[in-house]
Amino acid sequence: MFFKQIVDEKLAQYAYLVGCQRTREALLIDPQRDIDRYVRIARHEGLRITAVTETHIHADFLSGCREFVERRGCEAFLSAEGGPDWQYAWARGHDGVTLLRDGDRFTVGGIDFQAVHTPGHTPEHMSFLITDRGSGAGEPMGMVSGDFVFVGDLGRPDLLESAAGRTGEMEPSARRLYGSALGVFELPDYLRIWPGHGAGSACGKALGAVPDTTAGYEKRFSPALAAVRDGEDAFVEYILDGQPEPPLYFGRMKELNRVGPPVLGPLPRPRRLSGEELIGVAGEDGTVVVDTRIDRLGYYGGHVPGSIYAPLNKSFPTVTGCYVDPSWRIVLVCRDDEVEEAVRDLVRIGLDRVVGWVPPGELAGFEAAGGALASIEVIDFDEVGRRLPDPEVQVLDVRRATEFAAACIDGAANIAHTRLAGRLGELPRDRRLLVHCLSGARASAAVSLLEREGFEVAAVNDIFTEGYRHAG
Repeated sequence: MFFKQIVDEKLAQYAYLVGCQRTREALLIDPQRDIDRYVRIARHEGLRITAVTETHIHADFLSGCREFVERRGCEAFLSAEGGPDWQYAWARGHDGVTLLRDGDRFTVGGIDFQAVHTPGHTPEHMSFLITDRGSGAGEPMGMVSGDFVFVGDLGRPDLLESAAGRTGEMEPSARRLYGSALGVFELPDYLRIWPGHGAGSACGKALGAVPDTTAGYEKRFSPALAAVRDGEDAFVEYILDGQPEPPLYFGRMKELNRVGPPVLGPLPRPRRLSGEELIGVAGEDGTVVVDTRIDRLGYYGGHVPGSIYAPLNKSFPTVTGCYVDPSWRIVLVCRDDEVEEAVRDLVRIGLDRVVGWVPPGELAGFEAAGGALASIEVIDFDEVGRRLPDPEVQVLDVRRATEFAAACIDGAANIAHTRLAGRLGELPRDRRLLVHCLSGARASAAVSLLEREGFEVAAVNDIFTEGYRHAG
């Protein structure tokens, strides 16, 4: 058996390529939408992807299952559990899709896969037990657990309510997760656990950075499973407490994955623009410039008016997913060798209309051709303290609610940067917003959105230390 974990470090997401080395057939679990990279990996290993599956209807990226079925003729194995509201609408009656119930099995070459219904994170969630029958094994080697069991955590059960807007679903989902978690204690200790995410994902609150684990280790050391031992009510209280605010785009991803993501085909190929061309494009309705420079001081000092600041690091999908409307045309400010990386990140979250790019050096050409660069005031926390008495300023803290509850500046408003675009109506337009986070990184993205929306802003580019904390 061939087995490979394929990592998207920005989304902290794991896909799995599982192949039979006798028949050269392979199954891909939880693929993202730009499927060409999986095909290349399989070919390099002498394998052909003939089947795809996924553990659940994802909220943090667009699935590649439909892409494999429609473009490459693969067979998809998808959950039929969870009730009518959580069925894959695009898969109903599709000749290329087999729908699975709890306990159903299918094979790829000499490898056996058994579906195990593990609801809680989502109602339809499946985990997959993998048995290498080609090598003579009669029991599973491991389980691909998706967003059910993580290293040191369990998948959050609140997203149906907090991200998808299904009021009243949070507690019932937590109770379903409790029932699923009881089943972990019945798994053999040796069983390998291959999760759907690692540290940095918003699909849990305390995910470990180790890429896999065992059932025995989790039973002994997982805080979430320790809470299961305390009983159902105690577990529900534990698992719902302190979950981070989900990125605003999660609801859109979940619905698109349910009804069927649009088939992507080849990656978009944006055109390189000159500074002069950027003047015309940037001023068009329905177009947004996304500035990916890592140096936020460079962005503060001069940027295309109305541009969104989303540095091309691990925060890039989250910021663009939360701040960029999928109907908008996108022009990137990035280096030549970064264009494909940025395009892939964008299409994975359904931002497909990437029409152009300019290198950062071309901003000088933008100015030379008559364009006016915008700038944002930069201050530190000492300056925030001096301005606090001014009735014409408002401090905006864009950290998570749990961070804000632990310590905050007196009188500050708190909206997590991942939810800001949906709550702009709560902010005063007649006061200057002093925007801060812990280090200045999240604030830099937030001020770009606020400036685009017409607010007067100053960015706090400083570390939030004990000296600036005032108990809230």
